Amino acid sequence: KMGNTESNAYQNHLSRFLPEEQSDIDGLFDTLSGSSGSAGAKNAKAAKKTVTLAALQARQSAHTREPLPEPMTARLFNGMRSIDLPGKSSGLSEHIAKEQFVIFMSNLLKGNADEKILIIMGMIAKTGGPLKGKQIQEFTEDLITSVVHVLSYRKELKGWSLENTRDSSSGVKALASELLSELKLPDGTKPVGAQLLETNFDQSVIEDWVYRVPQISVFLSVVIRQGLHVLHSLPDQTNDILNLLPHCKGVRGRGVVSLFDIPAIIYINSHLPAEMQHKWQLLFSSRLHGESFSQLCAHIVNKGPCLVIVRDSDGFLFGGFASHSWEVKPQFQGDNRCFLFSVFPTLAVYTYTGYNDHYMYLNHGQQTMPNGLGMGGQHGYFGLWIDSDYGKGHSKAKPRCTTYNSPQLSAREDFTLDAMEVWAVGDIPESAGRKGKKSILDVDPQAQALLEMAGKSRQSEGLREPLEEDEDDE
Repeated sequence: KMGNTESNAYQNHLSRFLPEEQSDIDGLFDTLSGSSGSAGAKNAKAAKKTVTLAALQARQSAHTREPLPEPMTARLFNGMRSIDLPGKSSGLSEHIAKEQFVIFMSNLLKGNADEKILIIMGMIAKTGGPLKGKQIQEFTEDLITSVVHVLSYRKELKGWSLENTRDSSSGVKALASELLSELKLPDGTKPVGAQLLETNFDQSVIEDWVYRVPQISVFLSVVIRQGLHVLHSLPDQTNDILNLLPHCKGVRGRGVVSLFDIPAIIYINSHLPAEMQHKWQLLFSSRLHGESFSQLCAHIVNKGPCLVIVRDSDGFLFGGFASHSWEVKPQFQGDNRCFLFSVFPTLAVYTYTGYNDHYMYLNHGQQTMPNGLGMGGQHGYFGLWIDSDYGKGHSKAKPRCTTYNSPQLSAREDFTLDAMEVWAVGDIPESAGRKGKKSILDVDPQAQALLEMAGKSRQSEGLREPLEEDEDDE
């Protein structure tokens, strides 16, 4: 029989799970340890059953394609065996006992930062003691790679795919760097670059990091639930995983490869207001709709909050979140939920400073005010500016943009636009595209005249596409 202390700790961990979750975890352990039937789990013999790394890997490769990349399977195993059991000799065993397995699940899926940290330390490196930044970086990259891989494997990408988004490998590195930039030494300094990789971080620093960077826990939860296929179908107590990725609308069958990659979508979505994180819908793509400022306005005005992303001719990717519907008018609009962001070469979000209210600006066809789309800063010195003379833009934010504290986002201050997309986030407002709203043609007589010459009707049907609200991209 198990010693009392052991069984108490074990029972406490087990009691965190609902009855159906317990049977799910029992079933997984039985499968991995080669015992079958839940009746067997009740007797003393079952307590002697163990799981080996080979069994974990075999479960993975029982499929044609592994749900989890091999390095992550090894890390999960190391995390499990790093758990010391009372009354057992400490030291890493090649066999995982049932109690270790349950405590691992309990701490990572239900525990606080304090409980998670020892396991995470074990997953980062087998050795105790301080960890080098490089080891933490490798762990973080493995973790993000595994999330992208397992969501794709389980067909949980919600309409996104590795084919209709930018290649994720640079996105994995960019997201890992962004998360690692939150590592703080006890004196509050944040090492960067090569210095970060060589710095030693002790347990308390890594615990503080896991506590402040919620993505680590969320990603681990996804990897365990979807990778080991446990507790994945039960209603989740938190919404973290629910809105990890938004549903993707408006790209199916259109041959679009988004400027976003999966890690960037996950990261930027987490910075949106909670009520907008469930869905992104493509409104405008320069590849689909042509390189025209009139087209851009026609597709984005009065469509609710949106994300704008552009790529300059040097390959830099950056953009902004507009918290309100875009309107064509010579005044600043929006509110302090707007932000600017960079996707490549770095991934980062820049939020408002409180210095001014120059959140977003869209103007067209005016003699006296600048014509174009802008976010942050001021006229002539925007954090992000797309000129109405489509194809030109600037990011003049030296040293920082006043509104968002963002640096220069493009490779050069004045840039040439290579591609652009706009995504509506959340639910598109009822009024979108309805009568009574000013069309871009109302403010741009030139575009109207061109349409009339081409024999198009006054309603500008040629410019307005039906909203693909009902289309199911799953």
